[in-house]
Amino acid sequence: MPRKKKMKILNAVSEVVPFLATGGMGQVSGALSSTLAETDKSLDVRVVAPLYAKFRDKYEPQMKFLGATEVTLAWRSLYCGVYELSHEGVTYYFIDNRRYFDRENAYGYVDDGERFAFFCKAVFAMIEISKWVPDVIHAHDWQSALVPIYLKTHFYEKYGAIRTVFTIHNMEYQGQMPGYILHDIFDLCEDTKAIVWYDNCINLMKGAIVCCDKLTTVSPSYAEEIQSTGGYGLEPIIRENAYKLSGIINGIDTITYNPETDPLLGKNTYTSENLKGKAANKRKLQKFFNLPVAPRKMLICIVSRLVSHKGIDLITYMLDDLLKLDVQFLLLGTGEHAYELFFEEKSVSNPEKVAVSIAFNPEIAGMIYAGADVLLMPSRSEPCGLAQMIACRYGTIPIIRKTGGLGDTIIDCRLGSGNGFVFEDYTAQALMDTVNAALDLYTYHTGDWTNLVKAAMNVDFSWDSSAKEYSDLYRSLEA
Repeated sequence: MPRKKKMKILNAVSEVVPFLATGGMGQVSGALSSTLAETDKSLDVRVVAPLYAKFRDKYEPQMKFLGATEVTLAWRSLYCGVYELSHEGVTYYFIDNRRYFDRENAYGYVDDGERFAFFCKAVFAMIEISKWVPDVIHAHDWQSALVPIYLKTHFYEKYGAIRTVFTIHNMEYQGQMPGYILHDIFDLCEDTKAIVWYDNCINLMKGAIVCCDKLTTVSPSYAEEIQSTGGYGLEPIIRENAYKLSGIINGIDTITYNPETDPLLGKNTYTSENLKGKAANKRKLQKFFNLPVAPRKMLICIVSRLVSHKGIDLITYMLDDLLKLDVQFLLLGTGEHAYELFFEEKSVSNPEKVAVSIAFNPEIAGMIYAGADVLLMPSRSEPCGLAQMIACRYGTIPIIRKTGGLGDTIIDCRLGSGNGFVFEDYTAQALMDTVNAALDLYTYHTGDWTNLVKAAMNVDFSWDSSAKEYSDLYRSLEA
């Protein structure tokens, strides 16, 4: 009997670990691809991403140059080089154009629309050069939203058999652009304007939602929320396309995030059965941040972007009351300048209780997950969230507001069994009441707290089950 042909899956994404990740999308696209490659041998999983200056010097010597071509974008004719790299079982294609991608940051430029329109066009140039034609292209967020749009408008005659999946990682960022660039930048004609036009502007996410064959987002609860109040104006479009919508919870890389083997912990590794290393990491963390070494003082942490929808406004409202308790408070993150100043001022006025690092630093984040007692995530909205799962893995108990993927991954321990503390009302008082409940358990019921830590560490947040859901989704698109 002939061997069944592998189904070919191409992830088109603007960032991917281990090369570059500015947030959850990069981590998710990398972990999903590697997990699928490892666990489902019926799939040939590959990734296409921009070749950024951030990792060019490190990885380019290992890459194979496949060729170059010109990509047309309206009146422009643009150089497009294609490189290939095999890394840990996954084949990666990188799109080279130094004008667009040799920059200090991945995003945040006035020509981001043009840069990622080029990338989306270049995906099809890569297919042409590599001679590897996928069965499914899986596009992620607005930066690759033009892939399903271009497939339906520019490349359907040649590649119409390709099916598309579009994943929404965060509805807040939709690729909204002024209408005058429809043709001049995006190379779309007036006949196709209706695909991307919404609320008096171009909306690339709207176009991808309409054009894709399957639509996913990163948790079941978020899939419900974006149809009602959490769609940032696109709720009617999501409801019209709900027949192709799935909510698939993200996982985490449980090999990287493993307190038993994490090299960042040095000699202080630990397991749920032996938590001595957890206590040693707490002492190390307190010393690192010049906080008093106090083994039985609850160390509460935040690892977050400092923006209002992460619940940072709630924390500013309740922080003075929090600091009246016998706790320490530690924050790592960057964001809105007013929040940065607020927390820095609190650290200056309360040096015995508050430590703040205004930075994005994965190594320090790893120290915090391993050493803290509690992680605060009181988000107003959260598509999935990874920090609460990482925290559980290291025995740091999450306090979360029930929204999106936070409510799908954290169960309130006060219900009889669980892996954290959950509140629902978006108020500083609800957050404060929940912190008090956690502090009571930590202070007066140490055995129960230890059992909670062990339960949190033993929850399976691996990608295995989620990758299986994506594999089944891809298979549903087979002709």
